Amino acid sequence: MSFFHSALALALGALQLAPAPPLPKAGERTGVATSATAAIRDAGQRDALRFTVWYPTHTARAETPLSIGPPDAPLFQEAGRVEDAPVSGGRLPTLLLSHGNGGTARMMGWLGTALARAGYLVIAVDHPGNNGIDPMTLAGSVLPWLRADDLATALAAVQADPVLGAHVDTARLGLVGYSAGGFTALVAAGARPDMPRLARFCAAHPDDGVCRPQDESPTHTQAARVAAAASPELAPHVRQAGQSRALPGVRAAFLLAPAIVQAFDPAELEALQLPLSIMVGTDDAVAAPASNSDVAAALAGNAVIRHLPGVAHYDFLSECTPVGADRLQALCRTAVPKAATHAAAVDEALRFFGENLR
Repeated sequence: MSFFHSALALALGALQLAPAPPLPKAGERTGVATSATAAIRDAGQRDALRFTVWYPTHTARAETPLSIGPPDAPLFQEAGRVEDAPVSGGRLPTLLLSHGNGGTARMMGWLGTALARAGYLVIAVDHPGNNGIDPMTLAGSVLPWLRADDLATALAAVQADPVLGAHVDTARLGLVGYSAGGFTALVAAGARPDMPRLARFCAAHPDDGVCRPQDESPTHTQAARVAAAASPELAPHVRQAGQSRALPGVRAAFLLAPAIVQAFDPAELEALQLPLSIMVGTDDAVAAPASNSDVAAALAGNAVIRHLPGVAHYDFLSECTPVGADRLQALCRTAVPKAATHAAAVDEALRFFGENLR
């Protein structure tokens, strides 16, 4: 054997013997920012905005489960994360994640932690007056465009954080939104809502899932929302709904079962030119594809849509524990295993953001 071939064989052997580098884990840090619009929506008029950040880490510490609900009887549980772990890597592609009506940042942890393990820095918020930890308020329902301000506030807070700030890459900025969070992402992408248009749609289609009271806030009927919007307290804010809340530098948006799409004039959606990936279940009765996802996909200039057969609206929430399945059957009962739905969403998010942010 020649010297060249001997050297090549040794080199190949060394490559085969070298251990594979450890895969990243999901790190987690939480924080609180100050937000003037939070006080408008929060039941206690607090100006605090909670946020959660997931990111890649190579710490030796093990991930611990991310659970939601009473510590002794959690209702939802997902794959783990490592709290306050060091961040791996330099500047990371950054995603802003918005939950659905009555949800929380952690209810979307199944997606946020998966993206973090793949090398993304994910910033998620608990939208004031419209989350599952604090009392739900009519203001939180009536002023949904302010959710885009929450994403901007959380991004600024993370940029100023002494640990996380150096890892935010606003040149590779994306949006992720589920349900009402899909509406939030469209607003943050530049679409301006027309709330009277939504009211007219609901007057003509009262049985549409978006127009009916939601399980998370059954007293928030369409009549109650219309009355609140006209109240002296909220009317001045409602008049500002059509202002642009586009976040600078957003390059792509991934929407899961987006809701409230009828609040946008078709021209607003047609004007969106950033890449959009939309995923929705064919059995979604809360944010029906025909009046939400399909509309956005047909009008937006650079959108793709995927329909998941047999998947319903709440299938995009976290996995239920046995206790949760017993207590929250409407949120936990599925025709398709949530694990399969989550895997499809993660795969599409990685493909989509890999093409548009990497």
